[in-house]
Amino acid sequence: MVKSIKVYQNFNIKKDHKNSIILIGNFDGLHVGHQKLFSLAKKYKKKHKIKIGVFTFEPMPKMFFNKNLKNFRISNKIQKISLLKKFGVDFVVVKNFDRNFSKTKSISFIKNILNTKLNAKFIFVSNNFKFGNKRQGNVKQLKKYEDVYNYKIIKPQPLLMRKKIISSTLIRNFLQKGKLDKVNKLLNRSWSIVGKVQKGRQLGKKLGFPTANIDIKDYVIAKPGVYAVKVKIQKNNKSIKGIANLGYRPTFKQNKILLEVHLFNFSGNLYNKHLTVDLIKFIRKEIKFKNVDQLKKQVKSDLLRAKKIK
Repeated sequence: MVKSIKVYQNFNIKKDHKNSIILIGNFDGLHVGHQKLFSLAKKYKKKHKIKIGVFTFEPMPKMFFNKNLKNFRISNKIQKISLLKKFGVDFVVVKNFDRNFSKTKSISFIKNILNTKLNAKFIFVSNNFKFGNKRQGNVKQLKKYEDVYNYKIIKPQPLLMRKKIISSTLIRNFLQKGKLDKVNKLLNRSWSIVGKVQKGRQLGKKLGFPTANIDIKDYVIAKPGVYAVKVKIQKNNKSIKGIANLGYRPTFKQNKILLEVHLFNFSGNLYNKHLTVDLIKFIRKEIKFKNVDQLKKQVKSDLLRAKKIK
């Protein structure tokens, strides 16, 4: 059984969470590169008999500074915390990233937050980690103050795949190109979108294929098209196979991106329920059809393909 994880919205952490291993970053997607970090952190935990904590930010700083960057995330906050729990993290500090916090001087970040508030013993950071007002702080500065504030910087080597660094950026690029097989390999799980079912235009129902409509909010937009999916309905761990269309429905002139999910062998009301939609395989790109009959014919063909996918 996976133990619980303590989530802090501020730096007032409990005494037994001080003097711990702290991993700092966005950890968007928690891909195999991140997973390697947590495996290493667990070795430090065992050797030094201390806890593992993650220091992360909401919203992601890049999204805070660029208000036009709407669809960017690989995983949302709830998914992130759930995965961190699986990877053996004891506590998470989720700092609200706002204008005031962004002006924190790098030396104050080290002295007042990492040392005084968190009292970190080992700090795991990536080589390109920048922090503090105008991103003035870097790994070199963190190392400079190791002896002053009695912490040790751990800077693991990034994980490579075919000489490319495995990163959230690489995964976003693969998603946008529809290379879902590569994405799922780099995540070591199926990429999923969690969202609330909302009332739509009932177009699927009229076509004979009722769909649950989900607003993807700030998730990265994967390649618009049809996907084979597995779906979990909130508070139920059973997966139901289905098919989903991610896109703009050009046949019906919709201008907002939407995830529409049709579940196989299911009947029931899904409105206002939260679904976890695992995207298993990309079937085809989105097409504008000449008429509804042509669309219906294609949907039947898509359903047959999706049902064959394990």
